[in-house]
Amino acid sequence: MSLLREFLTYAIKHESSDVHLKTNRPPAFRVHGVLRSVGSRVCSLDEMNAIVKDLIPDYAMEKYNRDHEVDLSHFEPEVGRFRVNVFFSAGVPTIAMRHVKTEILSFQELNLPPSLHDLALAPNGIVLVCGTTGSGKSTTLAALLQHINKTLNRRIITIEDPIEYIFKDEQSIISQREVGLDTPTFGSALKNVLRQDPDVILIGEMRDRESFAAALAAAETGHLFFSTLHTGNAAQSVLRILDFFPVLEREQLRMSLAANLRAVVCQRLIPAIQGGVVPAVEIMMNTPTVQKLIEKNDLEILPGAIETGTEDGMLTFDQCIYHQIRNGVITEEDGLMRCDNPEALKMNLKGIFLNESRRILSSVG
Repeated sequence: MSLLREFLTYAIKHESSDVHLKTNRPPAFRVHGVLRSVGSRVCSLDEMNAIVKDLIPDYAMEKYNRDHEVDLSHFEPEVGRFRVNVFFSAGVPTIAMRHVKTEILSFQELNLPPSLHDLALAPNGIVLVCGTTGSGKSTTLAALLQHINKTLNRRIITIEDPIEYIFKDEQSIISQREVGLDTPTFGSALKNVLRQDPDVILIGEMRDRESFAAALAAAETGHLFFSTLHTGNAAQSVLRILDFFPVLEREQLRMSLAANLRAVVCQRLIPAIQGGVVPAVEIMMNTPTVQKLIEKNDLEILPGAIETGTEDGMLTFDQCIYHQIRNGVITEEDGLMRCDNPEALKMNLKGIFLNESRRILSSVG
């Protein structure tokens, strides 16, 4: 058994989400959010170079040699599929690997709110799934696409770096394109995607002005566009998009965003009482109120619009966490550590609810 296979087999056996290999130290495994170094076996530089050579395919080796870092996917037979980043640290190779589960779980199995069904079935618009690294964004995106795949006759094109979940055509026809393997760059793929007759487009990450301009172009021409952002909440996501563009272009951008945004979904993973983790979710639907706030640049009031928009399928992190605590899914301690307003959540858990957000929205008109 190769050294890499040995490490990956151990990772799957112990339900690790991530594997970290560093030259001249024992491997580390992240299990339910906790990083643990295991054993005394270390990887020498020669062994790390051999692992790197096995991991990186020929088409990506030139980029690795030039940039000293590369993203790719790796399938270990009878073990599993992994998303891999190989990079230099202090002049020597270092490897971070994330296990990608082959089974695409449903909304119910992932403990996601039922309002996400409506997003999957939307005819057009931009849907962003946001959160920090490791918050389950890719898993939620996969659930959204799979729901479309199972229920609608759609042409779906994904642009990923690298491909994570592998889809099989059911009701829909899906083409998955990996940057470096199927297309040289995100930019070239985005320039051509509308010529490929898509109904639904997914790009793995909203990276820059070019990617968001492509999202707007797709939404404005009647397509449904999915992507991710590394942001903490819905209001930050809008600000992050605006930051992609020069100041003089932002007012027009806000108008376009207000017209074409469908929803922003943000996630945080919280340890579950019964083991594993569950997502705390914030959902901002682009209701007339949200659209008006974006147009007027009243972004600081968006959290209040989300809090008072439960009838429209919206949900704040604190509302989600409140219900998870009440339903015995997570502990109060873990919930308070990950909510936005611990003092308000403590009051809610005692049965005290204030209507400050509704008052602020009323004053805005």
